[in-house]
Amino acid sequence: MVALAADGSVDWSVGYVASPVLPRSCNKPVQALTMVRLGLDLPPDLLALSSASHSGEPFHLEGVRRILAGAGLAEEALQTPADLPLDDAAKEAVLREGGQRTPARMNCSGKHAAMLATCVQRGWDTATYLEPTHPLQVAIAETFAELTGEPVEVTAVDGCGAPLLSASLTGLARAFRTLAVATSGPERQVADAIRQHPTYVSGTTRDEAALLRALPGAIGKAGAEACYAVALPDGRAFALKIDDGGTRARPVVMAAALERSGVLEMDGVDGDAVRETGKHVLLGGGRVVGKVRARL
Repeated sequence: MVALAADGSVDWSVGYVASPVLPRSCNKPVQALTMVRLGLDLPPDLLALSSASHSGEPFHLEGVRRILAGAGLAEEALQTPADLPLDDAAKEAVLREGGQRTPARMNCSGKHAAMLATCVQRGWDTATYLEPTHPLQVAIAETFAELTGEPVEVTAVDGCGAPLLSASLTGLARAFRTLAVATSGPERQVADAIRQHPTYVSGTTRDEAALLRALPGAIGKAGAEACYAVALPDGRAFALKIDDGGTRARPVVMAAALERSGVLEMDGVDGDAVRETGKHVLLGGGRVVGKVRARL
């Protein structure tokens, strides 16, 4: 866990924050930034969806189809693995109606639709858009290294099939800080899209959306294997990774980190709502018998 001060220096940290990790979907806002720099032109809701690990709710799927239609593409162009929605209610609705796993329902389909739209805009091949040597992925890697301030030490393959770039937690926090403090340009476009449409970045019932609603001007993104990054417009930024990948600790630690840094006392911040995102109770026999707490 690392917390950056307003000037970008490390304020405090817990654990190893200079070693490379694979931030998973926390990388998506930087990927979206690259695409905007390359000429991708989307309204704010769809740009937010381009940064999303969406829940597969109807408005998410409608947004994915809008991105593809704007590029003259069909859903078949998506190379995301076929999947069901992340959101339990949305998943149950699909199954009740006899629906199937589809690439559009996979949580990364907004990012993939935007990647395809960028390729169409640039005249690049859409069949190979996930190859690390594709000009889109080369540009993303360059932007990622620029914003993190670090070379990419490891390029893996993410669950959605796209290249997955490594960074330290300090570098990840630095990248989010760059977006959050931007006053103009593509960086500000991406940040404002996330601020204005937090449910497009995650979903209506997700803790990430609740946190952003409680922190005016903040941006944030969670990723698989318990990664999380949040940045404030005053320049403070936070990034964490739970070593065992257990997701239940992710929002607990972030809420505690924000409280430790005094964010919950800021004007306009709904401290109670932030604390609520960090609650995780343990049940035994259907009743509360404990809770998960952070020690920072």
